Amino acid sequence: MKRSTILTTSAALLFVGSLANAQSDRGRGRGRDDKKPVPPQEQQQRVDEQRLRDSAYKMALADQVRAGHQAADALQQQKRTAQHSYNQQYTANLQQQQKRLRNQHPDPRRDPYYTAPMTFRYRVGSTDRETNQYGAEVMRQAVNNGYQQGWKSGRADRTDRWPSSYQKSYGYEDANYGFGGKYLSQSDYNYYFREGFQRGYEDGYARRPQYGTVVNGSPSILGNILSDILGLHKIG
Repeated sequence: MKRSTILTTSAALLFVGSLANAQSDRGRGRGRDDKKPVPPQEQQQRVDEQRLRDSAYKMALADQVRAGHQAADALQQQKRTAQHSYNQQYTANLQQQQKRLRNQHPDPRRDPYYTAPMTFRYRVGSTDRETNQYGAEVMRQAVNNGYQQGWKSGRADRTDRWPSSYQKSYGYEDANYGFGGKYLSQSDYNYYFREGFQRGYEDGYARRPQYGTVVNGSPSILGNILSDILGLHKIG
């Protein structure tokens, strides 16, 4: 699969990520009072960072939709019927996300994320981050979405009698399914989505799940696995 479309917005995303990391570094090591109001300057900084994330994510999502169509063409040529059907559903969802982003006009004054103090610390790679309950919920959604989509992709490859390889699934490469662009950097959402996707794919491909359960055809990751992946630590 071609990756050129995925790289076109990398500079913008890295810039946005550096802002988020800088904010995290400034707050590291300080105890936080959940009831202590967030200073207006920090609130405005969050608003400004979110605007940058919104702009970068809209461009990235457009690239990913194009990449999804390219992936569909390749799957069709390979006669991978089940994976092609899954890919179409996945890409259609990305297109719906595009529409929602174009139509939404958020008002930061009514969004509690900007006034809620950072209450959790987590780590991606070697870098510490901070977030509040709203960002933590997006992280949980990322893992859950990843597990569910991975399970579907794994089951599709098994149905097509294709060799197991979660890394080559378009869902794993994209990792934006279900992300609204809010409260978390795209790179962090991608990271947690892929952590869930890998485990979901392995469960879907192997028939016998070890990381989650399947009830009436609906896969769900186990709570202890979810907690281990998130690695959230209360700031205090």
